[in-house]
Amino acid sequence: MAALLAADKVEFRFVRDTVELSDSALSQHVTTLEQAGYVKVTKGQAGRRPRTWLSATKAGRTAFRDHLALLNELAGSGEQ
Repeated sequence: MAALLAADKVEFRFVRDTVELSDSALSQHVTTLEQAGYVKVTKGQAGRRPRTWLSATKAGRTAFRDHLALLNELAGSGEQ
């Protein structure tokens, strides 16, 4: 999700290379996130080659921000 927040849409290959996952592993994660309504998948052509673009939905962006806020809260609660 973090890789998707920086842009309106990101090419599947870029995300795959950034998070260092195989195509199949990333595809499984994307399918789960898409079913949850957090990611939108768009397929098309770039020149003669098929491409897949991923984008975070509004719900996905909100859920990710909430998740980060909770992690920061948990990390901060150990400090005294």
